[in-house]
Amino acid sequence: MIRSMTGFGAGRGGAADETMEVEVRSVNHKFCEVKARLPREMAALETDLVRQVKDRLARGGVEFSLRRTAARATLSPRVDVDLAAEYARAFEEVRARLGLSGQVSLSEVLAAAGVVTLEERAVDLESARSAAGEALTAALDALISMREREGAALARDLEGRLSVVEGVASRLAGLSPRSVEDYRARLHERVAELSRGLAPDPVRLATEVALFADRTDVTEELTRLASHVAQMRGLLASGEPAGRKMDFLVQEMHREANTVGSKSQSAEGAAAVVSLKAEIERMREQVQNVE
Repeated sequence: MIRSMTGFGAGRGGAADETMEVEVRSVNHKFCEVKARLPREMAALETDLVRQVKDRLARGGVEFSLRRTAARATLSPRVDVDLAAEYARAFEEVRARLGLSGQVSLSEVLAAAGVVTLEERAVDLESARSAAGEALTAALDALISMREREGAALARDLEGRLSVVEGVASRLAGLSPRSVEDYRARLHERVAELSRGLAPDPVRLATEVALFADRTDVTEELTRLASHVAQMRGLLASGEPAGRKMDFLVQEMHREANTVGSKSQSAEGAAAVVSLKAEIERMREQVQNVE
């Protein structure tokens, strides 16, 4: 079954001390274009994650964001022992010179500027890779599920429109012989009127009617149109990405409709062609959403 190119999914994954959350969304696009938004410390994983997306999706403008929600704090304290020792000596020297009682406490030393700093905990890339891959897989599963549901709705709509196209084509096929007979009758009347009662040349009349029939014959165009409809139905039932092929077939269907319209010689036929082209145009709009 065909799939839409629009959807959304979210997933969560974890490994060791790393926990990741991913959100992914996709919209229509001629190709598969992936944009990633990762924390700075996770930038090394971007290439692998983008490849993971492209392995699952054939078309669409895809954007995913990854958020790191570590199980433990991402910041860790660092104590500058050498600087603390310098502070302790300086504080002790001040206490002695001023004749103060007591001793320099640990809390006083640790509270001094620069002794204790917070540093970002280094990322374990292997754990992060595993957690991010798991989260992205879950998000893509949800995204694809939504795209499949929308694809099923698109398939039902397109199938209905294909049936309409077949009905109009059948009506046009029936109108073609009638147009020839109408032309034969009009030509016979016109020649009789202009010849003032003289019998028209049957051979010449037959030749003119044959030429008209050849100019207005739409059998070839309707046969190709029927072939395009059959191919569209085959793509609808296919499990492979079919959007580009469908887009090509719809263009060809429109081309055949234009040719049939140029050969139409009756108001009824012209109206049928307008209806046919309108239905094909609606199909073209829907096909733009197919992966």
